[in-house]
Amino acid sequence: MKHSTTQQTRRGHRGPARQLGRTLALVLPVFLVLSGTLAVTRVNWSGDPSDSVLTATDVSAGKGKNAVPRAPQDVLRDQLLTELQEKNPGVALTHLQQAVDERPSLTRHCASIARALGRAAVRVYGPTRAQSYARPVCDTAFASGVAAAHS
Repeated sequence: MKHSTTQQTRRGHRGPARQLGRTLALVLPVFLVLSGTLAVTRVNWSGDPSDSVLTATDVSAGKGKNAVPRAPQDVLRDQLLTELQEKNPGVALTHLQQAVDERPSLTRHCASIARALGRAAVRVYGPTRAQSYARPVCDTAFASGVAAAHS
């Protein structure tokens, strides 16, 4: 006869925490996949803003009702990419240099913005013409963006 006061459990039965963990392990990945899939409805590959559909990215970019403020470097990058398409990469690079001179806090983002401009210039103008706009803005980041997009 046993005189133990502890309750003995069946072998393999670990309690409600284990059951809850198994349920979450099955349900959570499905939920994450579905929520991620439904968050973005369509990607606009044409580049025509009139064809775009409001997506989760648009809401966070300031186009929705409860817009989250964007970082200054992201706003500047978008403005310069638009300017590159409407005018030319030289104008965009000049304005990048002016923005960095006016706001020194943008200096650490200058190279990444210039590389993005270089990649966009190759898409719009082709590698040879894009390279002709290269300047020593943010070292040679624009030229490295052109080279990366070309190769």
